[in-house]
Amino acid sequence: MKTKLISISGEKSKDIELPKIFLSKVRMDILKKAFESEQAFSPYGPNKEAGKRHSASGTIRHLRHVWKSGYGRGTSRTPRKAMWRRGSQFYWIGAEVPNTRGGRRAHPPKPEGTVKIRKINKKEFKIAFDSAIASTASPNYITERYARISDLGSFNFPLVIDSKIASMNTKELSAVLEKSLGGLFSTALKGKKLRAGKGKMRNRKYKKSAGILIISSSKENIRTTSFNSKKLNELMVSDLYPAGRLAVYTEGAIKELEERK
Repeated sequence: MKTKLISISGEKSKDIELPKIFLSKVRMDILKKAFESEQAFSPYGPNKEAGKRHSASGTIRHLRHVWKSGYGRGTSRTPRKAMWRRGSQFYWIGAEVPNTRGGRRAHPPKPEGTVKIRKINKKEFKIAFDSAIASTASPNYITERYARISDLGSFNFPLVIDSKIASMNTKELSAVLEKSLGGLFSTALKGKKLRAGKGKMRNRKYKKSAGILIISSSKENIRTTSFNSKKLNELMVSDLYPAGRLAVYTEGAIKELEERK
């Protein structure tokens, strides 16, 4: 399998041979499993004492002629705390239990039970990683992932650019990518827009799109924040999931993939 190497001027310069990993079969089932295994859930949940830090003495007794009794008041047996008293008369408000203000939660998430939901062995992870890489070279998966892309035209995927882009600044790199991608450049840019509706009040004010991913070798440093970039030795399945992400490989990354077993 061959593709065109793109020079730093944005022109196609020569044909290069791609590693066999790009010919791997895309296993969507194992790819999804690997993605889920990488989503490690940190233990979370309320403090064990949350909602229980009141001076509520417990259930109010309903006995005659007993100090602090709820007898004859027509009140429930909800635990209460005394706000003030006048002689033997008390003003109580409910506390501690879930149906009261400031009480504990009824069924909160338990921190001790919050763990990774799926495990995956090394062979399965290798298949998933190979599938993720191979999907970046598949026009079918790319058009399936991006609704804005209906036709890839004469583009050869995966896109491979000269390793000299590692020494470029953001402006120069953007110019090279714009010339190389043409009409796909708008999809390659990271997007951020204001969400419509009530989601703005629920900690999801903005909708973001990831844009293109620049994959470099472990020895190259891409100096930009305008595009997502990852070194090959730090690349994870979740960086390329769902299958068919727009990705640009440096020539050094392709050589490193050839050496990968």
